[in-house]
Amino acid sequence: MTNRCNTDKALDAFIAAKAEIDVMLERLTALSDDHFETHPDEVHWGHVGTLKHYAGLLRQVTDSAFKEGEHAA
Repeated sequence: MTNRCNTDKALDAFIAAKAEIDVMLERLTALSDDHFETHPDEVHWGHVGTLKHYAGLLRQVTDSAFKEGEHAA
């Protein structure tokens, strides 16, 4: 009985974490669709640096999730 309760709690926590990720992905997609709230005529190197920073952080996540980069087996 205790093992089942623990499994149920783990499943609940997993679903909650997945929902949190889904919300973040939806928000990032919307921001990207809006060109990260930057008008093409206003783009400068600071915007490039910011997007490269975001890309690096996302690469850490995708490398870990897909076992690529430094996480490759």
